[in-house]
Amino acid sequence: MTAPGGAGGLARYVVAATLARTADGGAVVAIVLLATTAGRPGWEAGLLGASITAPHLLGPFVARRLDVARDGRSVIALACLLHGATLTAAVLLLPVVPPLVVAAILVVSGLVGPLLTGGISSRLPAIAGPDRGRQRRAQGWDVATYGLGGTIGPSVVAAISAWASPTLAAVVLAAATFAAAAVVRVLPFAPPAADAAAVPRPLKTLGLMTANGPLRRTLVLTVVVALSVAVLPVTAVAGTRALGLPAAAAGLLTAAYGFGNLAGAAAVLVRPLRGAADVLMTRLAAAVAGSLLLVGLAPTAPLALTAYALAGILNACFFAATLAARNEYAPPAAKGQVFVWVGALKITAGSAGTAAAGALVGAALHLPVAAGCALTATAAIGSLVDRGVRRPVRADA
Repeated sequence: MTAPGGAGGLARYVVAATLARTADGGAVVAIVLLATTAGRPGWEAGLLGASITAPHLLGPFVARRLDVARDGRSVIALACLLHGATLTAAVLLLPVVPPLVVAAILVVSGLVGPLLTGGISSRLPAIAGPDRGRQRRAQGWDVATYGLGGTIGPSVVAAISAWASPTLAAVVLAAATFAAAAVVRVLPFAPPAADAAAVPRPLKTLGLMTANGPLRRTLVLTVVVALSVAVLPVTAVAGTRALGLPAAAAGLLTAAYGFGNLAGAAAVLVRPLRGAADVLMTRLAAAVAGSLLLVGLAPTAPLALTAYALAGILNACFFAATLAARNEYAPPAAKGQVFVWVGALKITAGSAGTAAAGALVGAALHLPVAAGCALTATAAIGSLVDRGVRRPVRADA
């Protein structure tokens, strides 16, 4: 059976998602770098960076439009345009207006940011079609776009800033969102799954998620794993001396994690995940906990590089399982909101994990990794207990 979107629809999806996530992944780097190179105080750079990241938590309150709109493509395209326009306005106005004005503009970018991540992902099931094998393979492509965006975005900012300026780098990212908007508009059309009156409000959707066993476990495991793996960049910077490496080698460790993430995405493309997504998430979360343990125990640089790469591979596979769970267990009338709720809380958890790692690493080098390992292992065990002896929910039941 041919998927509704076909190969062409999936190809357009990959282009749109990569463009949007490249801009989303690089925006905060560009803003902080611009403020720093302009000689602004550290608190101002932090304020501006937080202004574009913290509002992601409010994204679910915008996402209901995805489920009630006659054409969800228009909602996502508008979000891309708004993100690009506000990012451009913020960087151009930074030298001439008070920082609080720029921060307010960036809050608007942050509010629509989740629509560039989880919002776009919610379009994928309609493109891949009802066949679960096709959906799982398409989710591998989706994981790859996240990895590419998170890698390319900061790299583009670094390269253009070194060649020209952070302002130009931010404008280039904005141009990527404009291009993403154009490609989103030519994605295959998918009608709304329910009448607007049947679509729950954001808080009710969150309540539905916490009451639904598989979605509850999806939410908890996603948040915990995101918080835990977010400690790795901080640990990489702090741990180079213990491994006998120069400080600059921290980039090699984080790059190993990034390449591992892309390798994991490639793995689920070649061999899509099989079995119930609910069970897969638990097993892969436990595997991520094991990889964090290896990171903390690695005594040499080669072993550390291997451990970081393994953590990236397993986290990519885990992420693919969470995408499958969101798709297969979410109520049709609230699927867009479920995708954005999980994505927004994941981003928030990642920020919290990085902040916590910075606070803990001063007490003991491997304390952040140990805490992340213990937390993820506990969440995996908790998901087993939560599921109990009941059979996992099947998507085709």
